Amino acid sequence: MSPDTPPTDPWHPRDEQDLDRTVAYRVPRPAGGEAHTMRMPSWTEPEEIGSVTVAAPPSPPGRGRRARGWILALVAAVLVGLVGGGGVWAASKLSGGGAQPQDVLPADALAYVRLDLDPSAGQKLALFGIARKFSATRGSFGGDDPREALVTALRNNEPDLAEVDYARDVEPWLGDRVGLAVLPSGDGGDPVGALAVQVKDEAAARAGIAKLGLGDGKAGLAFRDGYALIATSQKLADEYVKAAPLSGDQRFASDLRALGEQGVLSFWADVEKVAEAGWSDLADTPALRQIKGMRFAGALRFSGDYAELAGITRGGTPTSVRPEPVKIGELPASTVAAASISGLGDMLREQWPLIEQATGGPGGDVLRQVLDGARAQYGLSLPDDLATLLGRTFTLALDEQDLDGAQPRVGAVLTTDTAKARDVVDRVKAHLNGMERSADIATAEGDGRFVIASTQEYAGALGGGGTLGESETFRLAVPDAGNATYAVYADLDRLEKLYLDGLRGQARTDAGMLRAIGLSGADGEDGSTFTLRIVFN
Repeated sequence: MSPDTPPTDPWHPRDEQDLDRTVAYRVPRPAGGEAHTMRMPSWTEPEEIGSVTVAAPPSPPGRGRRARGWILALVAAVLVGLVGGGGVWAASKLSGGGAQPQDVLPADALAYVRLDLDPSAGQKLALFGIARKFSATRGSFGGDDPREALVTALRNNEPDLAEVDYARDVEPWLGDRVGLAVLPSGDGGDPVGALAVQVKDEAAARAGIAKLGLGDGKAGLAFRDGYALIATSQKLADEYVKAAPLSGDQRFASDLRALGEQGVLSFWADVEKVAEAGWSDLADTPALRQIKGMRFAGALRFSGDYAELAGITRGGTPTSVRPEPVKIGELPASTVAAASISGLGDMLREQWPLIEQATGGPGGDVLRQVLDGARAQYGLSLPDDLATLLGRTFTLALDEQDLDGAQPRVGAVLTTDTAKARDVVDRVKAHLNGMERSADIATAEGDGRFVIASTQEYAGALGGGGTLGESETFRLAVPDAGNATYAVYADLDRLEKLYLDGLRGQARTDAGMLRAIGLSGADGEDGSTFTLRIVFN
């Protein structure tokens, strides 16, 4: 709840667009009147306000013992409540005005996480309505304030906070936003954490933070632009409030602009610095050289149908591989799970010198034995034969027919040189037959595609294409599939026959709420993008 929101109006929207959500709630009864129910319109339904019709927006495309425990509990509660428990906030108008945590946390952060605790009325109702359906979150989401739900979750996970009363000890001072930064220690030691909590009253915040166990021992506390900064020492806290802010870092600001809507939870990391801080002895290895200058940013976004984790990468060592779009949507409509990636063959060829170099490093004996065995046993020429099988695009698929039978229908569709692929498969089959083992490998080919499958019938079905992309569930789970250079899809409603009978009670009910999971992404010259979605029933 923002500071200018009347305390008696818990559903105060930030603007009229905040009303565009699919929810219904009871409006408090005015004096001498009757309570009534207001229905919030859907994403695609216009809302009538008096004689004016407002079009709804389109549907949008994680030191001291007590201090550590509280911070970890905060992160865990958010991730469990939003992702694991299925809580959903529609994300359209979250950030509001005023300072953000990145405006008060230091610019030398290795990583950063931001949480918005004051979504609009529709978002609150969507969150609480869905969260109450799941056993992991039902107990925490009993009121109507996400901040209270968060404190309740923290109390449930930290015995030392059992005596904390939200209305007395937290609500008077807690603001709308929280940020967590991972920072260099300054003395060459392990990185340290700093927490920025927006506050409405500094004096009340001091008392409340002490009640939460962060004001004792070695913890430091300072205030900056309406935020309490909590650090591992008072010396660091005093330094942080004087430091240049993270929002002033041009790379950080550029990455957030490229990310777009920051949603309920957003995060950013300098991948190279994080790797150097955690694995400094490997700083000169080929793997870490590949991520030089790389950054990663992401956001959790929500609608009534799904929870979405969207992310981007920027920087890193450029590659000459230019992957083409995968065609996962052209699989048969009966597909229940699939994974498709583009450019693996070319990438393998490009990275092969690094792979061979790795055979001479720590643990390289195992890798060398695998490569030597592939050459000797199967007569493969590496990396060429393997690159042929990976092709320009490589797609694995699982069919619903015979899913729980003795021989499920599974196969791979390769966009590659079909003649070379046929030769590689024939050599592998000959080796298996020579070992007195039946090589049950069915193949089909045509139009530059080579299919390998568990049965000849399924090979033909995969080779003929299909209409998976027309499925509503697929479209929800795998956005922009036509432009994706990699994608993953699982129809949980049709896969649940494999696992639902093994679940009992609430776990079975919770699992039934999950409809599908999808991932889609694209690699470009300036970095990559991805979207991971969990679709709910």
